[in-house]
Amino acid sequence: MSDVRIVTEADFEDWQRALATGFLEPPALTPEELDARRLQFVPGRLLGAFDGGRCVATFRSFAQELTAVGGGLVPADAISNVTVSPTHRRRGLLTRMMNQDLAAAKERGDVVATLIAAEYPIYGRYGFGPATWSTQWTVEVPRAGLDPRWSGPDDGGRIDLVDGAEVRKLGPELHERFRRAQPGAVSRDELWWQMHTGAVRYRADWTEPFYAVHRAADGEVQGLVAYKSDDTWNGKQPDQTASVLKLTATTPAAERALWHYLCSIDWITKVKTGFRSPDDLLPCYLPDPRAARITGHADWLWVRILDVVRALQARTYEGTGTLVLEVVDDAGLAGGRFRLEASPDGAFCAPAATEGADLTLGVGELASVWLGGESVLRLAALGRVREEREGAARKADALFRSSARPWCPDIF
Repeated sequence: MSDVRIVTEADFEDWQRALATGFLEPPALTPEELDARRLQFVPGRLLGAFDGGRCVATFRSFAQELTAVGGGLVPADAISNVTVSPTHRRRGLLTRMMNQDLAAAKERGDVVATLIAAEYPIYGRYGFGPATWSTQWTVEVPRAGLDPRWSGPDDGGRIDLVDGAEVRKLGPELHERFRRAQPGAVSRDELWWQMHTGAVRYRADWTEPFYAVHRAADGEVQGLVAYKSDDTWNGKQPDQTASVLKLTATTPAAERALWHYLCSIDWITKVKTGFRSPDDLLPCYLPDPRAARITGHADWLWVRILDVVRALQARTYEGTGTLVLEVVDDAGLAGGRFRLEASPDGAFCAPAATEGADLTLGVGELASVWLGGESVLRLAALGRVREEREGAARKADALFRSSARPWCPDIF
């Protein structure tokens, strides 16, 4: 039987090889790549399964903050680098690693756990639920209807090209303002900025993208985009695609200006947006919204509630009301009966073992509605939420839904 345990520094190279194997990447790393990845090593937060001295499964978690509806920040156990080698599948290794990590997160006081699921069916059985979704568009620039003579914002703002060093200076503060207003957004540490600007080379083939910042008339940085371009020509005609890696904006004016900038670059005939919120304003910024064609849509951030009381009290609500929720958690981490008194100003939640429940739902379903992106009524229609009192699902739907879709722009 494989031994599941905390990974030590001495195990790290073997663990990285198993990680690459699990993701079907070349398993041999250069010394420089290994040194860069070693910066992510946090004692106690890497798990591995070992068989005969060889690592055959990997699991990493790290500290994160997640923005709830209304701007509250909750401590999260962010989970990543989950693999099981093909020689050791279906032996319960992921379950053992997940149970160990979630128990430690609960003991630490994390309110939720988060992850980006590579495969949909895996994580529901551990109490996770899809809580944000992501949509990709491809913009056909020639038919978008934008003014081809556009040379910059007409409101006194400006767009400047910058390099990675400047992004490391300007980006963190911009992201802080953005994420505190965006439910579903997550924190980024200094290492994130280093890895995404080339100061730390996680991959040997990393190449620097183009970076552009939007400054308002008063000089405040309100937007940042990172993008790359291919080198496609149709005979003597340029037919190049700009692919957005990240686009962050704190105002609609900055967002509009950055999209217009991308669509105005000479030789660019298509813009691929990368992963955006399903209710992104991009199509409506274009005179012809049909020029933005949806090319991808899927679940994105998955959330696992570890502390129901703190999670429900961390967010605000669209209306005012009281609900008693029966939360089912097979793992025994966060289940029970809870009374929620909600309002736009905040909420109070407490265990309510002696009260009758209005709704019964799994902890994964609670996670899906907690950020406001899923409908309680839809889940009830699917049989995943059970009404114990008539009308409770509609009442809960009105409380939990938010006016803007939750969105997580990051992958981790």
